[in-house]
Amino acid sequence: MTLPDIASARSAAEELARLCAQILGPATRAVILHGSLATGDFRPQRSDIDLLLISDTELTGEQCAALETTVRQAEIAAASGVDLHVVLADVARTPTPTPPAEFHVGRYDGSSLGVEVQPPVAADPDLPAELSMARQDGQALIGQSPIEVIGHVPPEWIRDRGRYWLHTWRTLTDDTESAALMVLTACRSWYFAETGRHIGKAAAARWALDRDPSLTAVQQALHQYLDAPDAAIDPDGIARVLDTVLRETD
Repeated sequence: MTLPDIASARSAAEELARLCAQILGPATRAVILHGSLATGDFRPQRSDIDLLLISDTELTGEQCAALETTVRQAEIAAASGVDLHVVLADVARTPTPTPPAEFHVGRYDGSSLGVEVQPPVAADPDLPAELSMARQDGQALIGQSPIEVIGHVPPEWIRDRGRYWLHTWRTLTDDTESAALMVLTACRSWYFAETGRHIGKAAAARWALDRDPSLTAVQQALHQYLDAPDAAIDPDGIARVLDTVLRETD
């Protein structure tokens, strides 16, 4: 990681925020940068630009299409992609366990996923974690601060949703493309369950290894994430990590 990489990704995030706010116009309550660029954990070619848009009004079809085009065409410098969520101001202010999500577009360069677009959904159980992370570490690039626009998210909602994903991933340990993500996110879930705080992938992996140095898949995932994108992660080791975190967070 180099300072020019971080600076260029930060500039790209600021420009993307400006373009998105331009599309929403006066309805823009805030554009919040969160994730690794906000916490200092950014990894060139490995980390996304994470933006949360808070809107006072529902999006039109034209606005959704314009946001998708903007994300697809954005110059993202050293980032690996973009994760853009749009949430209504009332939803962000008073979170629920399954809040409605207004819009999401994810761009994952170099991945088989490519670009994913999610239109408005009535219930999104993964959104509270997004709101909680943005509230804890987010930075307002435009508009009001995270603490002003995002209400408190009870930790048990995030813990329970994390356990749902751990159970789901337990059947997907042979998914080599998602192996590091599963292992490192499991470590983050474990840390959150113990502390009530969000933490970056690498720091969570090191914390988990301090707790249990025998978790070799965590060592492998950390090596892949930091140094060697093609490094292998043992499926049996992934299963052991997931089982460990499920046990420790029960």
